[in-house]
Amino acid sequence: MRLSRGSGNRAAAALLLAVAALPGAAADIAFVTNQSSSDLSVIDLARMEEVARLPVPGNPAGLAVDEALGAVFVVSPETKTVSRFSLENQSLTGTLKLDGGPIGIAADGARGRIFVSDWFNARVWVIDAEGLTVTGTLATGAAPAGLALSFDGRFLVTADRDADRLSVFDAATLDFLRAIEVGVRPFGVSFAPDGRVFSADVGSNSVTAADPESGAVQGAVPTGERPYGVAFAGGRGFVTNQYADSVTVFDAATLAPVALIEVGEYPEGIDTSSDGGRIYVANWFSNTLSVIDAETLAVTGEATTGDGPRAFGQFIAAMGGEPCATC
Repeated sequence: MRLSRGSGNRAAAALLLAVAALPGAAADIAFVTNQSSSDLSVIDLARMEEVARLPVPGNPAGLAVDEALGAVFVVSPETKTVSRFSLENQSLTGTLKLDGGPIGIAADGARGRIFVSDWFNARVWVIDAEGLTVTGTLATGAAPAGLALSFDGRFLVTADRDADRLSVFDAATLDFLRAIEVGVRPFGVSFAPDGRVFSADVGSNSVTAADPESGAVQGAVPTGERPYGVAFAGGRGFVTNQYADSVTVFDAATLAPVALIEVGEYPEGIDTSSDGGRIYVANWFSNTLSVIDAETLAVTGEATTGDGPRAFGQFIAAMGGEPCATC
């Protein structure tokens, strides 16, 4: 379903209000950045239909959804802008112009701040989420891309692509703790529910598992060509393989390969449903969002997005329910 901006906003707002009115209801909404068409697809995941498409100038890529902040934050690398949208009605509520090369983003709702990686200047901006003002910077290795906050809020980690490492920070104090050497050119980074951190190493076709507290590397998983992002559900890890049009599945505990799932063309962003039952994959060249059953590993549906969906970061919002922290 393709709607105009005005009718799409009204439809999406009506959907969220209806969901919120259901006692104990848990419904998910996907917010997908479309880099080529410079907009944001809002997708009702119960129906797998796009209910709004919001203009976001500057070829948006990175994004972070945070229910505690009631917001979706989007990074547009071409205009060097962070845009904030309301989860309640998808209205634009603020923008921040940066310099350098902003690309990845993570939100820390409990502390009211967001983090944005600067690809060109080996740093991360620390930003007040309400005022959209820069409050500091953190030094990283060369070309930081993906960022992730641990489920318990203890660690912030960046994937420093050109340094072949992860940078680990204390998320409360923002002190640098350690660097962890991983595979070649890590780009995406995610935490597993058990607290370990995983990097998608695009240069070595692997995913590296590490303990952020000790810095110990616990092993690596072979993937398809050019792994991009990692998500977890049902005790398994799921990795998008850009050049292989597939998702690698591995056992999160043993790191043993489990399956290879064909999805759309050039899959990039990947995230988990709030109940842990499904995995969603943004397919950049197919202009689609695929859904995978986390138990059967079958592709069970597909939704149309804008042109060039990337969804680099956390893009699923749990509306009317709590996110799954044990998936």
